[in-house]
Amino acid sequence: MHPKALLDACSELVRLTLKFDHPADAIVSRFFRDNRGLGPRERATLAETVYTVLRKKQLFDHYAPSGSGPKERRLAILGFYGPGDFLRSALTDQEKNWLDQCEKVNVADLMERHRHNLPEWLVQPLKDQLGDEFWPLVESFNLGAGLDLRVNALNSKRADVQKELAQLGIKALPTPYSPLGLRIAGKPALNKTEAFTRGAFEVQDEGSQLLAMLLDAKRGEMVVDFCAGAGGKTLAIGAAMRSTGRLYAFDTSGHRLDALKPRLARSGLSNVHPAAIAHERDDRVKRLSGKIDRVLVDAPCSGLGTLRRNPDLKWRQNMQAVDEMTVKQTAILQSAARLLKSGGRLVYATCSVLPQENEAIAQAFSAANPDFMPLEAGDVLAGLKVESAASLCSGGEGGQRYLRLWPHRHKTDGFFAAVWQKN
Repeated sequence: MHPKALLDACSELVRLTLKFDHPADAIVSRFFRDNRGLGPRERATLAETVYTVLRKKQLFDHYAPSGSGPKERRLAILGFYGPGDFLRSALTDQEKNWLDQCEKVNVADLMERHRHNLPEWLVQPLKDQLGDEFWPLVESFNLGAGLDLRVNALNSKRADVQKELAQLGIKALPTPYSPLGLRIAGKPALNKTEAFTRGAFEVQDEGSQLLAMLLDAKRGEMVVDFCAGAGGKTLAIGAAMRSTGRLYAFDTSGHRLDALKPRLARSGLSNVHPAAIAHERDDRVKRLSGKIDRVLVDAPCSGLGTLRRNPDLKWRQNMQAVDEMTVKQTAILQSAARLLKSGGRLVYATCSVLPQENEAIAQAFSAANPDFMPLEAGDVLAGLKVESAASLCSGGEGGQRYLRLWPHRHKTDGFFAAVWQKN
């Protein structure tokens, strides 16, 4: 594609994305479907340009007024992903001069808001938790995320999959914590590999793998993944159960559960039973009350732990939405807890970095449910041979420590999990 045409396409995609009426990944996917003639390099340029604009929006908004032309074009120029000479061949002389001036600015001299590129409502909660680690977190959010795989223990070994990928020129290193994980450099076409087709691995962040491990589901048990979504953790739990027992995958979205079907077919699991429910008090849930060995509540949340992958979330969320989410989280956790039999395990998890959605929910549940004994997340993970398990945990009252993962510390998405056992 000619540089000018590609820059025009980037500008249009930036314009569509900054409406914030749909998730950025959905808008990008729709744009690609509507423009099927785009090649792999053009798609990469378009996607990375948009995500750079989302990550650095406040900085680019600061630069943009000094330029000319439509604002979305100015933002696309600032965030353009590709060789500088390629970009400049698409610019007017005026735009080149403006870009030169922008590139001379020392970002370290600018106001904090132009350096951290976060909405103000999110800044103080992060500073309160992290102190001097706030800026390393900001840097990790703006670097983007790597690509992690979970090897399917039902049919494969990590070392074998690693070797198989290496033969295809795909470098994969063992993840530092999850014993099932591999970390990939770059973005190779993994879905075209024979290992993917036969279900030897799934794409899953290492932190998400650790959440599934906390449940420690056993052979022959009755288990519920209460907010299963597209089923990444469901598949990990099913493999841990060696495809025995019964694993219910509940979600209020039938569309999300539909995305589980092809993954389930590849996995070789026969113990998973997806079921769409109307709400957390659905009759399907009530019928299982007191019968379940283990329940994972991967609760709907703000998703702010995934800003490396989904930078639009920081502009599409606000504190009011978070407060409304905590009401839903509390209700879901309380309903899910009723499923457990005596001696059963409950895990509450989010991909949020906000204490309102994490520690506050867990502490309120413990206070309201004295028949649930808090467990140390670090002890659970150490018992499962997770390396440096204690370093993955923090906080808690009455001796309870939670799994608390941070992108800048652990190279995972931001995750939280609390664990209880029913007396």
